[in-house]
Amino acid sequence: MHITESVPVSAPNGAQANGGSRADGAHAACRFYVEIGKSGGAGQIQAVFTEVSGLQVEMQVTEYEEGGTNTFVHRLPGRLKVGNITLKHGLTRSNEFLSWCLKIERRNVSVVMYDVAGKAVLRWNFTNAYPVKWVGPQFTADSTSMAIESIELTHEGLTVEPQ
Repeated sequence: MHITESVPVSAPNGAQANGGSRADGAHAACRFYVEIGKSGGAGQIQAVFTEVSGLQVEMQVTEYEEGGTNTFVHRLPGRLKVGNITLKHGLTRSNEFLSWCLKIERRNVSVVMYDVAGKAVLRWNFTNAYPVKWVGPQFTADSTSMAIESIELTHEGLTVEPQ
């Protein structure tokens, strides 16, 4: 069997002509969209986010010291811990996020990454997410920066879907 690999042509800004991925398959982290689903009688929350953080999975390790061998410790895999996600965006007249935090409604949340051509690349789905922390803007009299609010969400599970 013969396998051939096509080599994409580089664009001037480092993006590739094949939909925005680099030759190593990496994509820019600046093109994403967050979908926050409906819950009960509440509608879907729509907002433009400036930052998403906390996309992480960590394995807890259990150390077991075996008797008789004082120079060796067994390191055994334990449970997987999926981190909370934090969403940040510019403060608007809407108080949807603070209201959601006060109601404690569970919603499905998805973070979708896009390539430079606008095609979905990867989707992280968080099941039954709900707010555990809301942080309002920091006010400073001499500041010219935008007022940012953030909301931290916990969830019941994570699935990742290549698009």
